[in-house]
Amino acid sequence: MKGTFIILTLVLTLAFGWLGQTTPLGSRAYSLDHPVILVGSGGITGVYYQLGRGICRFIDRSRRARLHNFLCQVEATGGSVFNLRALRSGDIDLGLVQSDVQAYAYRGEESFAAAGPESNLRALFAVQAEAFTLVARDDSKINNFEDLAGKRLNLGDQGSGSRNTLEILIRERKWTSSTFQLAAEYKTPEMAAAMCDNKIDAFVYVVAHPNGSIREATNACDSHIVPVDSPFIQTFLKDRHFYPRVVIPNGMYRGVNEDIVTFGPRATLMTTASLSEEAAYQVTKAVISNLEEIKSLHPALASVSLSAIFDSNTAPFHPGAEKYYREIGLIK
Repeated sequence: MKGTFIILTLVLTLAFGWLGQTTPLGSRAYSLDHPVILVGSGGITGVYYQLGRGICRFIDRSRRARLHNFLCQVEATGGSVFNLRALRSGDIDLGLVQSDVQAYAYRGEESFAAAGPESNLRALFAVQAEAFTLVARDDSKINNFEDLAGKRLNLGDQGSGSRNTLEILIRERKWTSSTFQLAAEYKTPEMAAAMCDNKIDAFVYVVAHPNGSIREATNACDSHIVPVDSPFIQTFLKDRHFYPRVVIPNGMYRGVNEDIVTFGPRATLMTTASLSEEAAYQVTKAVISNLEEIKSLHPALASVSLSAIFDSNTAPFHPGAEKYYREIGLIK
């Protein structure tokens, strides 16, 4: 029965295109003629998942144009940290990863210290800029990062880049879980409602803007986005090139009446040295040649540009990606 299902899946795939469908992590419908590329994205309500679907759509389009024979599946995952660990184990071939998480994994630092440096990591390109976004209830009296002490804070999803970044800041500040009145673990789709139901005072989300969860939080209750630019934060950012300054513009959300200064990584598409040069070349070409269309996948992708595809990467670029960049004159 399983063999029959796989054969049927392949027939339907080749007839109608893969279309970025989601399957259980690591499951592939193998074919000698059509190798399958698995893309780790993020939660199904987030930007990473929409971007992952778009990547698979572009790969499938170029396959149907007979430029290659690769199929593509997008996987809904826990986010950046999860994707890097899945790359290491070989459960996925490509993963969307925050540039800070990429750097820590490549160097074997922070939450990746026990596993050691991931020297096999390779970059394909950077995509959208993201912002460390701290949202707090108006009655919480949280006006900067340091005001979180003694409050009810949502830490977020295990395995997400947002939680990883927040926990690094907490350690740098020499805080522990006991620093907070409550350290909650609401998942991304739950956190805005939890704050507006007065279950937490604040949450952090590292995300590109505009974003539906942030809009929900600012529209549903009296809340505000907190600037994250104190002297402590400025010191933290000094030696971390993968955290450029980011501005959330005045008027983007209800209650945002001035530019909000914070920082944040870029989303990057990562793979490993194990991916063939041909596969890396075809993936890079399929996506970069459709950058304008990528912007239409989600409003938060409007900032994607050719000039930023090399930004904030720490791991070396895959030779297949470099081959394409030489072809179009971006590198020599």
